[in-house]
Amino acid sequence: MSDPTTPPSPEPQPGQPSGQQPPYQGYGQQPQQGYGQPYQQPGYGQGGYGQGGHGPGPSALSPSEERTWALLAHLGPLIVALATGGILGFLVPLVIWLMYRDRSPFVGEHAKESLNFQITILIAAAVAWVSVFLLIGFVLVPAVAIFAVVVGIIASVTANKHQPYRYPLNIRFIK
Repeated sequence: MSDPTTPPSPEPQPGQPSGQQPPYQGYGQQPQQGYGQPYQQPGYGQGGYGQGGHGPGPSALSPSEERTWALLAHLGPLIVALATGGILGFLVPLVIWLMYRDRSPFVGEHAKESLNFQITILIAAAVAWVSVFLLIGFVLVPAVAIFAVVVGIIASVTANKHQPYRYPLNIRFIK
């Protein structure tokens, strides 16, 4: 008598060479990966890098990772702007948006909103610096900087609460 936990040995199907086994038929167990069976990684072929057989696809972000990256999309430009004099602040949300827009709609929206705001602030700062020659720029330059810092902190707090945020006075270049 045979063991009830092992499936019966498969018989060759018509039209199938006798040296090959038929496709796995069940009993609630998956066959062991070994010689003659293709290797499959978890998540393989689910978009991104996984399409076309070039590697595993991107996985979704956890809620804590989403909060972290959305927070960095808003705070990163402030830190980089302080370090570079305000010119390269747009690079942080741009990189985050390009990397995570497909993995998390939440992070993609926050990074896109922050990128649009950083471009808007860059234009406002350029106008303010040009208006220094008209003597009104001495008021506009600090006002633009203070506005960018305050609104960036508010956006960061909102992102950390895992809520959407729309910057005021934002020109949305990237839709």
